[in-house]
Amino acid sequence: MTIEQYVPAVALRGMTIMPDMIIHFDLSRPKSIQAIERSLMNDQKVFLVTQKDMEEKEPDFDKLYNIGTLALIKQVTKLPNGIVRVLVEGIERARLLSIEEEEEEYIHAIIELVETDYDGIDQAEEEGMLRYIKELFIQYGNYYPKLGKTLLQHFDEYTRLGKLLDQIIINMPLSYGKKQAVLEALHIKQRYELVSQTLYNESEIAKVKTHLTEEIKGRIEKNQREYLLREQMNFIREELGENDTFSDADQFEQELAKIEADKEIKDKIAKGISRFKSIAGSSSESAVERGYLETLLELPWDRVSKDNKNLKKAEAILQADHYGLEKVKERILEFLAVRTLTSKGNSPIICLVGPPGTGKTSIAKSVAKALNKKYIRISLGGVRDEAEIRGHRKTYVGAMPGRIATGLKQAGVKNPLMLLDEIDKVSSDYKGDTSSALLEVLDSEQNKFFRDHYVELPIDLSEVLFLATANSLTDIPRPLLDRMEIIEVNSYTSNEKFHIAKEHLLKKQLSKNGLTTKTLSISDSAIRGIIDSYTRESGVRELERKIGELCRKAAREILRDDKKTIKITGKNLSQYLGKEKFTKIKANENDEVGIVRGLAWTSVGGETLQIEVNIMPGKGEIELTGSMGDVMKESAKTGISYIRSVSSKYAIAIDYYKNHDFHIHIPEGAVPKDGPSAGITMATALLSAITGIPVKATVAMTGEITLRGRVLPIGGLKEKILAAKTAGIKTIIIPRLNEKDIYEISNEILEGLNIIYADNMETVIEQAFVKKPDTD
Repeated sequence: MTIEQYVPAVALRGMTIMPDMIIHFDLSRPKSIQAIERSLMNDQKVFLVTQKDMEEKEPDFDKLYNIGTLALIKQVTKLPNGIVRVLVEGIERARLLSIEEEEEEYIHAIIELVETDYDGIDQAEEEGMLRYIKELFIQYGNYYPKLGKTLLQHFDEYTRLGKLLDQIIINMPLSYGKKQAVLEALHIKQRYELVSQTLYNESEIAKVKTHLTEEIKGRIEKNQREYLLREQMNFIREELGENDTFSDADQFEQELAKIEADKEIKDKIAKGISRFKSIAGSSSESAVERGYLETLLELPWDRVSKDNKNLKKAEAILQADHYGLEKVKERILEFLAVRTLTSKGNSPIICLVGPPGTGKTSIAKSVAKALNKKYIRISLGGVRDEAEIRGHRKTYVGAMPGRIATGLKQAGVKNPLMLLDEIDKVSSDYKGDTSSALLEVLDSEQNKFFRDHYVELPIDLSEVLFLATANSLTDIPRPLLDRMEIIEVNSYTSNEKFHIAKEHLLKKQLSKNGLTTKTLSISDSAIRGIIDSYTRESGVRELERKIGELCRKAAREILRDDKKTIKITGKNLSQYLGKEKFTKIKANENDEVGIVRGLAWTSVGGETLQIEVNIMPGKGEIELTGSMGDVMKESAKTGISYIRSVSSKYAIAIDYYKNHDFHIHIPEGAVPKDGPSAGITMATALLSAITGIPVKATVAMTGEITLRGRVLPIGGLKEKILAAKTAGIKTIIIPRLNEKDIYEISNEILEGLNIIYADNMETVIEQAFVKKPDTD
């Protein structure tokens, strides 16, 4: 039968008092202080119970735990600010039955004492539990040596398991919640399981903590040891005069902290710096490693420049810097528009193809200026070593990065404009195929991870705007050509050359030679005279040289004769440039037999070729002269075969070819000529010579012929038509399949020309001959 007791009670916040536990704590709540004072007036006993919520200021019965501890007050000390410090000793567990508040001065608790329940546990089992719990405590005490030795001697005095379990919990740094759980465990087996589990968990925590402490201590000792060794090594290097190497390593580490790059890149560089520190400064390996690290640190891994997004401004710059070149300007402005809308678009790989001097290289500078990009020019003319593109491996003496990586290093950003000049002039030898090495560079699907043999790390080229230039597509391998967007930069007309000279070249040369428009004036007639009589080219390079020559002669004249101004006109132009070098090749004045004007494309633009055929008595031999190439010789033979196949149609005797020799000649024999565009010209000239019917002097033609007389398409149409117009030709016969190309030629060139489209030789003969040949 339990006996109820009425004692003053104190609600504890954040702590639990166990039986046999001696502890002091501070009180500040008036009710708690009143409870202590009332207890001192009676038998000095007080019930200590923990409240469930630490923040609760006035806990009621439901907010207090059921099990607490009846304690004896040992000492009470009053502290400043109304705080009372109490020293108590726990006596026995007690269950809280109810509470009464005496006029709200203090908590009056009704409790009953509870004892530890040993029901079902015999003496042997209790002894086993005692020994096991001591072993667990020994393991725990190994991590707290001072605590363990003192308590183990004290614990040997306990023969009852319940008392020992309480003492273990009292001396462990546990939260009040865990202690409360043990306090409420009235059955010895339940209390034993709680304490043993707590001991085991705390031992594991202490084990991990000790391991971490030792590891951290080891690291600190290692760092201290490395610091001492590094200081010693620094002193030794100073004595040996090799301290620069260590300073370089420090500088590399500082630069590494500043660069913008992926973790993989930074880890690779950090590893290289660590290796560099261990290399003697006087060794050749140190110089190699230093150069490698400098290259890695100077590359713009993730550093970009801000592009110009003002479309109107970019267009104004392109228009101001270059006259014409509409397709190039249009494509660049399209790229800028897409980049502005999407924030980040794939950079195009554009190849500008055209004759020399047409402004392919210079427009790249204007594009860079318009887009506000860094400009890098890489000349590929004559490059035949693959390592020039991909770099040399570090194992080779004198190894260095390739031109692409070097260009990025010079630019300082990963999104420059990179000009690959003369891409059709690259070659290959036993050191590798250079054009194949360019495949990865110019492939938008691969160049995000371009690998330079020297750098050995992936370089992102996807944001580089590549512009390439070439004079001819025939010399570019097909796989490489497939990766580029082709834009043709064709020959300039005389009118275009005039505008370029007046608006750009003249200003440039005046400034270059220290002149102004006041000291030297060149009239429009003089500029046109230079174009027509002193240059023969598709571009304007020679035109610029001639203007420069005028400027130099004028400068000399100004200083020699003390003149203030010089005027050059069409009339006095020859005084400065000498006699005219070129005269316009005009169309023949009379219609002639066996003479036909053909059109050809050369690397410097279009040309007119006069093909002549003579027929003489003989044995049917064919003579071809005029430095013809293999393709042109085959065209001549094809034309003869076609004429022979249609001999009956034009009333030509069957034995005519057996009794006559044929001589086909193209004047200017010292100049090599080749190309698939003179087939119909030769066939027309042959038929004219055989039939004796003249060919119209005002007609020029271009096109290839088949054995059956079909007319095949050709290239370079704009240059050929331009050459014909310059020569005064009025009618031009071209293949029907080239009709689509006519729409891309400006009206300025086509004005005054009669373009005839031919599907077969019958149309050509009908339009070219003065009269229709007799037919059977």
